[in-house]
Amino acid sequence: MKTVVHWLVFWVMVSYCAMAQQVSTYADSLEKHRENYRQDFLKSAGSPLKQEDLSFLRFYEANPKFKIQAHFELTPDAEPFTMATSDGKRTAYVKFGIVSFEVNNKTYQLSVYRSPALMKMPDYRDYVFIPFRDGTSGKETYGGGRYLDFRLRDFQNGHVTIDFNKAYNPYCAYSDGYSCPIPPRENHLTVRLEAGEKNYGRER
Repeated sequence: MKTVVHWLVFWVMVSYCAMAQQVSTYADSLEKHRENYRQDFLKSAGSPLKQEDLSFLRFYEANPKFKIQAHFELTPDAEPFTMATSDGKRTAYVKFGIVSFEVNNKTYQLSVYRSPALMKMPDYRDYVFIPFRDGTSGKETYGGGRYLDFRLRDFQNGHVTIDFNKAYNPYCAYSDGYSCPIPPRENHLTVRLEAGEKNYGRER
């Protein structure tokens, strides 16, 4: 009996160590992603942030729970529409598809959008994105919502990985003078997605 107990304790410890290693590896990978994200502000000519501003970018700690395998369904018959933007204008988009996923054993959906204008640009023709609001919006995170970017190759066999740890703020979160898509009502979630970028930590 003691031998059985010892083996059970051993395997529990091994499993715990393996899980801890996975979390640590994921956190390291996410930190590299975030460092690249910070550096991209310095490479963009229209960036709202400079080197001295980067320390005010804030994020939730890495949480693999919010890296989710989602079901994806194309919406091939969707008609183009205009999405409201932060400067009071409207920009053309088309719904590319719908993702369904679970958080805390509840199913949620988000629409994925594609820009007809970007489809004409070689570097961005395969670019799609999810603008969304959730239960943290206007509290810990930017009230105007956050974005997730994808490439068409990310959607395979009716599935896509959604990593809310990589959710980021639009430029409007840092400064006025930008035109940022406002998440449509259908992409407003009640669940708290405590992952990704938080409110900018510096006074605007």
